[in-house]
Amino acid sequence: MSTPDAAALDDTLVSCLEARLVHLLRAERADTLTLEGRFEITRISAALSGRPGPAPRAILMSGLQGSGKTTLARALEEAGFRRLCPDEEMFRRYGHYGRDFPRGEFKVREAPVLKDIALELQELLAAGHEVVVDHGLWTPEERGQWAATVMEAGGEPVLIYLPVPHEVRWDRIQKRNAQSLVDANSIEFSEEDLLRHAGRFHPPTADEPHIVYDGHPENVLAALRRARPSTDGGPH
Repeated sequence: MSTPDAAALDDTLVSCLEARLVHLLRAERADTLTLEGRFEITRISAALSGRPGPAPRAILMSGLQGSGKTTLARALEEAGFRRLCPDEEMFRRYGHYGRDFPRGEFKVREAPVLKDIALELQELLAAGHEVVVDHGLWTPEERGQWAATVMEAGGEPVLIYLPVPHEVRWDRIQKRNAQSLVDANSIEFSEEDLLRHAGRFHPPTADEPHIVYDGHPENVLAALRRARPSTDGGPH
């Protein structure tokens, strides 16, 4: 049973949360609400409805082909995160890139896949699961859109940046190309492709809080644990 002092503290906290919620909703009506404000509305609403606790995290990644995204995503999956991979869904729906459908159609075919992945991401977060999206986000605009998708579902986006030199990535891609007909995560690329794509890539800056991946998944997991000490052993 709560003591009178504890009850008063609870009432004070509820009043503060309600006042903050009113302020945020006014900003929403005035169309001045930030992405962080949307996320805050979701968390305050959850707390007021009796569902307190940390928001489930969604790991988003920024890295080019061969930077180690799938290796990291699978390590996070083993640690309890739900893994979503657009490339695998593309392979399941359409087959091999460049053989079963023309290379020039990739973006057109990928659009509905990404839409479905985003919906699945929101469903998992709403159910309280922590998720990793095995997909490279090349621009601030893409990363902002996916972060908004996460926050709208009540999740917390965590960005991982995977910086790897061209020579290392090209060495990995050459080995992967031999598996491109059977492995959804081994799409075939030429060195010219890699150089062209690198010109379109905009790495996260200080304006986008992120964790830098050093090639060791255990260090990312350690950083995630430090950011949020777990009381239940890991992700849901």
